Amino acid sequence: MKLLITGICGFVGHAVAQALKERHEDLELMGIDNFIRPGSESNRTSLKKLGIQLFHGDLRSASDLEQLPRVDGVIDAAANPSVLAGVDGKTSSRQLIEHNLSGTINLLEYCKQHQAKFILLSTSRVYSILPLAALPVQEAEDAFSLKEQDLLPMGISKHGVDESFSTEPPLSLYGSTKRASELLALEYGESFDFPVLINRCGVLAGAGQFGRADQGIFAYWINSCLRRKPLQYIGFEGKGYQVRDCLHPRDVSALISQQLYGNDPSMKNRVINASGGRDSAMSLRQLSAWCSKRFGAHEIVSSKEIRTFDIPWMILDSRKAEQVWGWKPTWKSEEILEEIAKHAEAHPEWLELSAPF
Repeated sequence: MKLLITGICGFVGHAVAQALKERHEDLELMGIDNFIRPGSESNRTSLKKLGIQLFHGDLRSASDLEQLPRVDGVIDAAANPSVLAGVDGKTSSRQLIEHNLSGTINLLEYCKQHQAKFILLSTSRVYSILPLAALPVQEAEDAFSLKEQDLLPMGISKHGVDESFSTEPPLSLYGSTKRASELLALEYGESFDFPVLINRCGVLAGAGQFGRADQGIFAYWINSCLRRKPLQYIGFEGKGYQVRDCLHPRDVSALISQQLYGNDPSMKNRVINASGGRDSAMSLRQLSAWCSKRFGAHEIVSSKEIRTFDIPWMILDSRKAEQVWGWKPTWKSEEILEEIAKHAEAHPEWLELSAPF
């Protein structure tokens, strides 16, 4: 099987490529990256050692895809993954849409040409912000938890947010580009008869994740605690109680492996959540406590600033992935945090290398 991974020198693309190559020795793997993300150049060497062919190209340019050979499948791991992208006053909304949506359109045309299976790595940010922000939560053990006795919106249970939860805007510009990519991918697959699968991922985390607060909060927090960099809890009265799950990209690769080599599901099962679930979830304050035990105490200030896209509790329910693909995450949150910590200790320059601005 010939497989193309986009954004292959990013954190997720790089980790998925390594894991798939280790899992399937006969897999002919290639990747494309535009290398504009700080830190992405550092992943080039390890991929080449695995015999992975790399192409320097930009998905926003259709002609850059013309250099690529025919493949059997495409994993789209290329995106600007920041929920603040295009609205933070520092980045361009047009460029966000070009990266995350125009690039997807060019890839879908490529898949149409070669009848290649298309696997899109999407995000929990395709789910509606307003009902998520209004969820009934309570404070317990330095974290928000769901008030299960209250009336909850459709698609939410103690297990988390499932695939039936609303995807109505507002989502954020980032979330909207990913949701639009999902819809176009499904339409292309139907119109031109090639397989399309969509994995809505929870918060991805692991060693080598680029250190930006808006893109890799676990790696950013651990690196910053280790280096005694300034940190603050923002919003929700500055307590740091907001909760997220975490998922290692190697677990994502195990799901993708099933999707590449297993039987295709029915049409209704093409969109699934992939997350670490409740067992991996923690608040920022709980993450800080872990860092204090690992590195020593570090002062974190509080800010009551309210930000548009903040939500108190977000855990994805990925039971459907288990039902359809027999998939469950294997990496525990403690293992993920420890892996990040060891990488941070071995790379004292990581924050500056991967987030120079």
